[in-house]
This record gives sequence, C-alpha cells and structure tokens, in this order.
Amino acid sequence: MKKWINNLLFTMMFAVMAGCNSSPRHLGDPPLKPDWQDLFTQQLPLLGHRNWILIVDKAYPIPANKSMLIINTERNMPEVLNTVVGLLDTQTHVRPIFYEDNELGYLDESIAPGLKAHQESLKKLLPKTKLIPLMHEAVFAKMDKAAQLFGVVILKTESTVPYSSLFIELDCKYWDDDRERMLRQRIADHVK
Repeated sequence: MKKWINNLLFTMMFAVMAGCNSSPRHLGDPPLKPDWQDLFTQQLPLLGHRNWILIVDKAYPIPANKSMLIINTERNMPEVLNTVVGLLDTQTHVRPIFYEDNELGYLDESIAPGLKAHQESLKKLLPKTKLIPLMHEAVFAKMDKAAQLFGVVILKTESTVPYSSLFIELDCKYWDDDRERMLRQRIADHVK
C-alpha cells in the first residue's frame, strides 16, 4: 500500500511539474533558459531616471562593472528595439532619451554592409524620436559615470553593423526640467 501511495504521489508531482512547462521536459534536460523579454520586463519597473538601457551590437564586450546587467537576446536589433520601445511606452515612471554614435553619420554601405537596412529600421521604429548623436567614447563616458551610482541594463543583439548600438538614458516621465527649476527657485527664495 505504501509503495502504491508513493507511486501515486510521484506521478502527481511529475504531472504538476510537466504542466508548468510549455514543452515536455525530461530528467537530465538542461535547465530552461529564461527568455530575454522576461528578464528585461522584470527589471523595467525597478529602473528609474539616471538608469540606462543599452541595445548593443554583437561585438559589445562583457562589462567589468557589476552594476551593469548584460542580457544576450540572441535576436536582431530591430526586434529588440521594437520590444523595448513598446514596453517603455507603457511605463508611467520613465521616458527614454535616445543617443546614437555620431560615427554612424560617416559610414556608408560600402564600408558598413547592412547600414542602410539598420537606418531604415530606426526610422520605422522611432519615427518621431530625436536620436542625439554623440561620439562613441563620449556616450560611454556619460554612461560609465552614471554606472558608478546607477544600474545599466545591456541588451546584446545579433547586429553586426558597426556603431549601431543605441543608448537609452531614462528620465522621469512625470517630472520635467521646467518644474525642477521652479522647485529649486522656490527653495532658493525660501532660504533667503
């Protein structure tokens, strides 16, 4: 009787565990790899102004800074960008400021195959977004300074177009520079 109960419990436990996964799993299978979108979606509510999201090309190196989380999407850049923009649009607490490498303006298809398709996808995915051009090293200096105090999420893509990475600085969506100046002026007036 005890053996029968143990077999029943094992069968029920196996059925529950198998029902939790969308595909059949077997003992000895490697653990399921978390989906990049799930990982990013978990991080997004935790991010705030002064945090950064980088959507980078395939050659982007592993950072040494522990405040940088790197997620290998194994997807093409337009797909990742589309997902990130869609998720950012739904947020009530942050808005994106987009930077791109200034070097892109000096490239053409003859030395950077795939550039034209990359530029067309940016126009399609970010039709009304101003991309602020900065020299590659200047973007990294800005982001590295922020990373000393704040987290950075890096989404690595399969892009092999040089200087195609996008750098997204997050700012507060419900507060702006004008109201911040007004607040600072009120404080200054009160201190006088």
